[in-house]
Amino acid sequence: MARYRSSVVWREDPLRLLARIPNILYSIWVRATYPFASIGRDVEIHYTWDFRRYLAHRVKLGNSVFIGKDVHFGVYCPNEEEGDPMIVIDDGCVICPHAQISARNCIHIEREVIVSASVLIMDHIHAYENVSLPIMAQGITDGGRIRIEQGCWIGRGAAIVCNQGELVLGRNSVVAANALVTKSVPPFSVVVGNPARLARQFDPAKGAWVG
Repeated sequence: MARYRSSVVWREDPLRLLARIPNILYSIWVRATYPFASIGRDVEIHYTWDFRRYLAHRVKLGNSVFIGKDVHFGVYCPNEEEGDPMIVIDDGCVICPHAQISARNCIHIEREVIVSASVLIMDHIHAYENVSLPIMAQGITDGGRIRIEQGCWIGRGAAIVCNQGELVLGRNSVVAANALVTKSVPPFSVVVGNPARLARQFDPAKGAWVG
């Protein structure tokens, strides 16, 4: 992924490269000042990234990660206590503009995943059971955990939400634009709709897509 990006950079319009300078400088500053659990090489973060520096110890970023314009990271840990990373983004992932990743427990995005624009990934929801209180006063639920396996593509405007247990999006799966995923998806699948349903799946035994 890093080699591919390098080849693209050298073919780019020089004026477009100038527009990347604020992002490059911001990425250098973030690397120097944010106390991440760990951060890899060649990480590029748009300067409009919305995240609180004092929570960076709960975030782990791999090599060649790209975080686009107006992306929001939310990490909700009581009393900001120490602990394992709650957002883990592995090597070669692309987080496109306006995506929101909100973790109460753990969201793990494995290698080479594409998160398209305006995607929501959330391992909890707002509590709402008490009808005598505004929802904003009820806090968030205990939630679950989300793991997006290697090579997935999450389409524009999709939402992946897990309020209990573990939701696993299987390897090399596709979530169609605007789909709502609330349950695990097997590897090599295409899911569509709200709620998401299986539209196609690759059958290794037949060596072909079915559905």
